[in-house]
Amino acid sequence: MKPTVMSEPAQAASASSGQKKHLIMLFLPVLVAVLLLMVPVPQGLEPYAWHFFAIFVGVIVGLIFEPLPGAVIGLTGVVVTALFSQWLLFSPAELADPKFKTATQAFKWAVSGFGNSTVWLIFGAFMFAAGYDKTQFGRRLALMLVKYLGRRSLTLGYAITFADLLLAPFTPSNTARSGGTIYPIIANLPPLYGSKPNDPSARKIGSYLMWVAITAACITSSMFLSALAPNLLALALVKSIIGFDISWGMWFLAFLPLGLILLLTMPLLAYWLYPPEVKFNDEVPRWAISELEKLGKLTRNEILLLVFVVSALLMWIFATAWIEPAMAALLVVVLMLWTGVLNWNDITSSKPAWNTFAWFATLVALADGLARVGFIAWLGKEGGQLLQGYDPQVSAVVLIIAFFVLHYLFASTTAHTTALFPAMLTIAASIPGINMSVFCLMMCTSLGVMGIITPYGTGPSPIYYGSGYLPTKDYWRLGTIFGTIFLCALMLIGYPWMVMMF
Repeated sequence: MKPTVMSEPAQAASASSGQKKHLIMLFLPVLVAVLLLMVPVPQGLEPYAWHFFAIFVGVIVGLIFEPLPGAVIGLTGVVVTALFSQWLLFSPAELADPKFKTATQAFKWAVSGFGNSTVWLIFGAFMFAAGYDKTQFGRRLALMLVKYLGRRSLTLGYAITFADLLLAPFTPSNTARSGGTIYPIIANLPPLYGSKPNDPSARKIGSYLMWVAITAACITSSMFLSALAPNLLALALVKSIIGFDISWGMWFLAFLPLGLILLLTMPLLAYWLYPPEVKFNDEVPRWAISELEKLGKLTRNEILLLVFVVSALLMWIFATAWIEPAMAALLVVVLMLWTGVLNWNDITSSKPAWNTFAWFATLVALADGLARVGFIAWLGKEGGQLLQGYDPQVSAVVLIIAFFVLHYLFASTTAHTTALFPAMLTIAASIPGINMSVFCLMMCTSLGVMGIITPYGTGPSPIYYGSGYLPTKDYWRLGTIFGTIFLCALMLIGYPWMVMMF
């Protein structure tokens, strides 16, 4: 049978159709932003705050449909905001101050995201992955994992989940834990099955493994007080605003039944909802054994990398009072460069690292801008007024759901906690009849699992999103599905359990 060849007119029509679709996708974020700019400013909100929100929503729409790379969308939003900062970013009082240099302050805001510690920690995680790849230490670990658990894709999913669970109680940064430790190892697994990034073969197994890894990181971040940095911030806010002390054990007990259910079912849920094409392969484990024999003994660079990675993990666990996790990661990168584990070309040629660095840094600036212009404070105030007079239990549920869903507006769990957590606590405390102990525990334990909803929702998200195994449409779709599952489980399992226990 002769292969079907598309005629030139048909090819031209197909290309024209694709170009039209691209133009529509390109115009859509602009249209959304312009329509919001034309909407009357809500009462109680400054015009410049509403205009900033319109630009932010336009950027989010652009990130969802991605007519251009995410970094370009984010950079465009930052540049537009900085150029029109008089109408989008700064208050009339600031502009009226003769000492206030608008152009200078606009530029400082535009590049503020590049100084964010999480952004640099993400970049460091990519460099760790480069070290694993170049020395073949990551391949060695992946082959060992495949040797014992690689017959079934599902067992690999559970292995990744339990690896994160073991590290979570001792690593107060899920970016360091999942992005810096788990990801560099599992990034070596898909190629063993012929699954490549940014390729249709990604669905063979790579997409499934990456989704399981980021989902596991979100669950364990909620399970332990010490597994996520914003958890500690939330603890301090609850103490200062409500006067309620939450111990490590109380936190763990509050989330334990839900956490165990999610950890045991999540790899299976992902297996059903985002199934890998390769489900069973008896040949690959046998092949892995022969490949391990070919690798031979550990090389000098592999040993050095192992020492550096273990050192970083120890600093992330025990030395956060003396060295910022991001700085610990950069220290390890410098050591890898000085010892020859990596060279400077390895750094400069890592396109995914630089792309993610630029994309996430601009998004951090835009998300922080929502709080700067007063939009978040206004949102909290309006929410509190709407809930006056309702049943306290209904009000508590609405506040928790709103807190969860509003994470779409934030590129960092820390920023979300800082901006909205105090407002939600204050609103809840003003409503008679709310069980504040349970409400505080529900709010605190939601911080980890809410990170699943977007490709920028928590520290490791951009790393897995940038891996090439999770296309944009898949990430948003799965984020919505798993976010809904996590929220429903929190309300239907976590809430009754906490009411019974506390």
